[in-house]
Formats: sequence, structure tokens, C-alpha cells
Amino acid sequence: MEMALPSRKTRLVSDESLEDWEHVGSGGFGDVYRVRHKDWGEDVAIKIPRTGVCTPLPLSSYKEAMLMDTVSFKFVLRVYGIYQGCPPGSRPGENQCGIVMEYMRWGSVESLQEVLSGPPPWPLAFRLAHQVAAGMNFLHAEKLVHQDLKPSNVLLSESLDARLADFGLSRVSTSAVASSREKTGEAGGTYKYMPPEAFNASYQPVRAFDIYSYGILLWSIVTGKEPYPAATNCLVELKIPLGDRPPSEDLEKMEVEGLKELVDLMKRCWDANPDKRPPFNKCLKETEQVFSKHKRAIHVAVDQVLERLDSPNGNHHSETSISNPRPPPQAPGRSFSPAVSGSERSMPIDEVDMPSPVTRHPPTQDVFRSSAKHMTDEEKEKFVDDNMATLIQKIKLVMKIAEELGNMVNPETYDNIATKETKQDQMRLLYRSVLHSGGKKVKAAFYDALKRNYQPLVEDLGGF
Repeated sequence: MEMALPSRKTRLVSDESLEDWEHVGSGGFGDVYRVRHKDWGEDVAIKIPRTGVCTPLPLSSYKEAMLMDTVSFKFVLRVYGIYQGCPPGSRPGENQCGIVMEYMRWGSVESLQEVLSGPPPWPLAFRLAHQVAAGMNFLHAEKLVHQDLKPSNVLLSESLDARLADFGLSRVSTSAVASSREKTGEAGGTYKYMPPEAFNASYQPVRAFDIYSYGILLWSIVTGKEPYPAATNCLVELKIPLGDRPPSEDLEKMEVEGLKELVDLMKRCWDANPDKRPPFNKCLKETEQVFSKHKRAIHVAVDQVLERLDSPNGNHHSETSISNPRPPPQAPGRSFSPAVSGSERSMPIDEVDMPSPVTRHPPTQDVFRSSAKHMTDEEKEKFVDDNMATLIQKIKLVMKIAEELGNMVNPETYDNIATKETKQDQMRLLYRSVLHSGGKKVKAAFYDALKRNYQPLVEDLGGF
């Protein structure tokens, strides 16, 4: 069934406004392009369904656009309008329709896991868990069921904030009729994220469907892995109603502040009994409390991940590896290995290193200092002063270095630095407020932190 576009406030976007088409993804639904909107001066994403016809937008895609337009929320992907035109590769005069959405440069949680070969740093993992809960709570308050919540449908903004996407399967939950069944599941959705009751042919999706999916999504976020990697859809359909779930024993052994609470929430969300699953307004309160324990370290975590994503191949970095800032004091110090291969994502969780915690007083500080023993504190101070103009331009991990200075940076100053929009402004404030007034001892500590994170740069500038 197809539907022509009705007259309503949703804007139409035509080829005259667009340039620089770039194909960035495809799937069973169709193709996604990154396109420059000449009038807006911004890149947008255009999703064009694979319909086999060239004229009106299919009902499911039109519905998706209308839903996204209706549920404007900061953790839900924004829709800008409907595209009508001839995209690259189509025959002349072969008009097609699509959805024009905000472009998410950093992809999705799924693509982030692939780049990191594992989970993100704990502060970012907890923030993603909270933001997804907030977005889903909003959708459920609007009486909508998402019905395909999974890592590839949680997109990431410039600052790695979550945006819920792909509303092609969404239903109004008060009249949730599964009118368009997909190969992924009888009631829509993706097998590995579907609750046991959804495998019943007569099932009609309600809010409890999404809550179950959220529980599996939480597991994927904190482990960086796909659930049941070797299982076929038939096996998933057989085993999930029997009580099989992703393994959580190793997560429960980790001494990470707030993780125990998140694992407990995860298990309640994937409970076999839909009535026992907590509603999203309750999930939201719990994830907010967990994230609050790591909130101060989020700037460092985001900076480190962005450094990794900005590296030439997106899968390595010459200056620093991603680690978890500000864990609880008792957290074990396992190292994060960026060299873990993609195939290892299917291994048991204890065989893939999680990101390592780094406290504000690194336990290895004396080891690092011994490697710089050829320089006195006076020489380190002179190095910092002589090269400050260059350091302001080059240093991007400002918040990480501020963390490593520990109590030398008071909390108010730390928060002020974090509010600065650019890394240069952050570095200038760190110098003015901390280094300049702190004297030799602080500058020497800054030099040591600099050497840990930017050794090639230090050596290029004449340091040891």
C-alpha cells in the first residue's frame, strides 16, 4: 500500500536545494545518503526506501516521517521533511521519495563498538544508557512503541549524545496492530532484541516490547558485543521463550561504581513476564542516578572517543588509548587493547578487555616520572612556559590532563574549563587558572601528564 503526500506542515525538499550526494549506508529498507543542503548550509541524511516503484512514498516510510516530526525530542533523531527528486543512480525523470533527517556524523552505537573493538568508556556507556531511557520514556509518554530498539538504531551526535532512530516499525501502542510484518520477526523488530511473547503469532506490540529490547541493548552497550553472536533466528526464537538471555555473570564481578545497579535494571527489563518489567519512567530515574556517579568524567570520556574516531583509520590512535576516567577507588586496572579484532566480540566477556579505569591520581605516576628523570622540575617548568602557545593549539585531551592533575585543579575550575566550547579555550583557561598560578610543582605535574598522553609531541618540542 502506498500513500501520496498530503498537504501538511512537513516541508518538501527537492534536488534544486541539494548537492554533493554521498552514499553512506544501505539495508533491507533501502539506502541512506549524506547530502549538502545548499540553502541551509548543513549536511542532512536522506533515507530512500527500496520500494521498486518511483513515485509516492510508501505508507510505512511516510508514517515514519510523520511520527518523527511529531515526537520532537532531544534524544530522538530530528526529521526535516520529505524528499522528492531523482537521487544518484536513478533514471532521468524517475522521481523517488525519501525522508530528510539530521545527519549523524559518528554513526551509531553499533558502529562505535566496531571502531573501539568493544564498549565505550564507562561514563559514556552510562550516559548512553540514560539518554536512551529518556528518549524511550518520551516515546512511551506519547503512546508510541518503537519496536526495533537496538545498537544500530541508536545514532550518535557530534558530542556522542544518543538519538533514537528508525521508526519504520513504530506503532501507536493503544492500537498496536502489526499490519506490516518483516522477515526480522512476526511482530516486527529484530529477533535478538524481541521479547519471548513476541514470537507468538497473535502478539500485538505494547510498551513492554521496548522495555525488553532496552534490557538487551543495555547488555550490548556495556559489553560492546552482539547478543547470541552464533545463534540463528530459529534458535533465538526457540531459546528465548525458554529463558535464555545474554551472560551477565562477568559483569556482576566487575567493581565499577553503578554497574551493579545497571545490571540489576537490565535483568528486570528482560524479565520473561511483561508485567514485571519496569516502565521507562522508572528506568529513567535509575539510569540518572547511575550516570550521576560518573557525570564529571564524561568530558574526558567523550574527548578520548572523539580522538579515536578522528584518527586516520578510525581504529587506532598514536597518542593515547581509550580508558575510563574516574572509577571508584577499588576498580581493577585492566588495560584497554585497541588491537582486539572484530571476531573477538563473540568471545566470552572476560576474554575481551573492558576500557581501563584511570583515577585522578594515576597509580603509575611514579613510573612515568622516572622515565622523565633526566629533566628537573625547573626544566619541566621552562618547557611548559616556552611551548605554551604550541600546546594551546595542539592539545585536545585537555579534560583528561586536568583529571590527571588531581587536586591541583579545584572542582569549580575543572567545571569552568569543561564549559569552554573549544579545546584551545579549555587549554588557555587551564594555563591561566592552574598552571600559571601553580608554579613549578604544578607545571612539572602537567609536563608528566603531557608526556603520558602526547609523548611524540613532547619529544618534537625538545622534551625527554
